Amino acid sequence: MAPPQQPPRTINRTTSDGGTIIFNKYHLTRLLGRGSFAKVYHGRSLIDNSSVAVKVIEKPAAEDPTMEPRLVREVAAMRRLNHQNILKLHEVMATKTKIYLVMELAAGGELFTQLTRRGRMKEATARFYFQQLVSTLHFCHQNGVAHRDLKPQNLLLDDKGNLKISDFGLSALPESHKDGLLHTSCGTPAFTAPEIIRGKGYDGAKADAWSCGVILFNLLTGYLPFNDGNLPNMYRKMHTREIVFPDWISKQPRVIIHKLLDPNPKTRMRVEKLMGLAWFKKSLKPDPAVEDDSISLNLIKCKTGVNAFDIISLSSGLNLSGIFEEKVKKEWWFTSTADAEEIKKTVVGVGERLGYGWKKMKDDVAGLVKGRVVVLVKVAEMVAEMVLVEVTVVDGGDGFSEGEWEELKVGFQDDVVSWHDDVQ
Repeated sequence: MAPPQQPPRTINRTTSDGGTIIFNKYHLTRLLGRGSFAKVYHGRSLIDNSSVAVKVIEKPAAEDPTMEPRLVREVAAMRRLNHQNILKLHEVMATKTKIYLVMELAAGGELFTQLTRRGRMKEATARFYFQQLVSTLHFCHQNGVAHRDLKPQNLLLDDKGNLKISDFGLSALPESHKDGLLHTSCGTPAFTAPEIIRGKGYDGAKADAWSCGVILFNLLTGYLPFNDGNLPNMYRKMHTREIVFPDWISKQPRVIIHKLLDPNPKTRMRVEKLMGLAWFKKSLKPDPAVEDDSISLNLIKCKTGVNAFDIISLSSGLNLSGIFEEKVKKEWWFTSTADAEEIKKTVVGVGERLGYGWKKMKDDVAGLVKGRVVVLVKVAEMVAEMVLVEVTVVDGGDGFSEGEWEELKVGFQDDVVSWHDDVQ
């Protein structure tokens, strides 16, 4: 089987309809929205004609000290969390001036737009969205991720009206915790738990539970429970739980909202308990199945010291490690189910055909040597029955021809599960 063709890295061109084709893979058409750091376009895949959303981030914005960690968190969280109610990230691509996040298209738009049009929702409708939100958050928390910026603007709808949680740029991954707590103040004030504002450390899952209480109130009333143009007044209302319920909210959701909006995180109702309540379970569909994606890999189960960028690199096109720096190396990565010894035998065989000598560097690294050209092949176990193989030209790279590179790739093709090519 021949290796998949990699698209040219920087070929973008304008079409007659005013759109843009990027990497010969996606046709960007109309603008769907814009934010402080990015624009989102409707895109069409030139491979299977499917519709996607493409977030375009200008390189200067990505280099902003506040934007870079947001981008890292968003990509890492979305690749970690494969769930039918979480917006799926297909791939990430980059040129020297732009970063492209190719994502699932949420054709139904923002839940906020639906709420604005309706004014408020019927209890059954609000519960339908609330069930999907809470169940999906429970999945996130089980995988060590707290969203930290939950609001109707970040809750999207697909073409069937199902919820899609998006914008994980402020999310907290397991490695963000210090002494079991988070310490970064972030989020939208009207939806942010009071303990985040205090800045003394907080539980991300409990903070998300607070946001769920605000969202449920918002869905049922059309307005916010603590809305006040004066921030100190709003925070005072939060700390004293000053909630005024309209007559049309029934007793059970009132109790749930009251318990979720407990300013004391120690006594606040947890998501797990909420999911066991009769009102929540009414007309509840079975929990969404978690999609199996053996290539993206659950970072919680990763046994080695590789970082988020390394894991992201396991899927074709998802290497962000060089986005923020100009230095470029010749390197190629792939994942394989072959064991380390089989990979090393392949290295020797391919090297001999290309006229390279073989040299063992250390236990997990083999070298192909010809004159000044040295090609290192490093094998690292990722999870059970899966290894990551990194091939890098580290010396005399100018003497390593493209033809040799392609022949080297062909030599490994039987061992490859997922490719990533970063040759420039």
